[in-house]
Amino acid sequence: MDIRVGDSLKLKKQHPCGSSMWKVLRVGIDFRLQCEGCGHQIMIPRRQAEKNIRQVVRAEEKKPGEE
Repeated sequence: MDIRVGDSLKLKKQHPCGSSMWKVLRVGIDFRLQCEGCGHQIMIPRRQAEKNIRQVVRAEEKKPGEE
């Protein structure tokens, strides 16, 4: 899967704050993701993250001013 820093991921399960969108901060064998709802950061293994992805929103596709 081609996931880059700055992309947003929609995952299958919601974070307890209610958001299901996560921003990618680090890519490697693990992903560092930041919840776009509350700002909480997690480290998740690549395999688990790729299994739970529903949608990838590229950083270039976002409109200016949209976060």
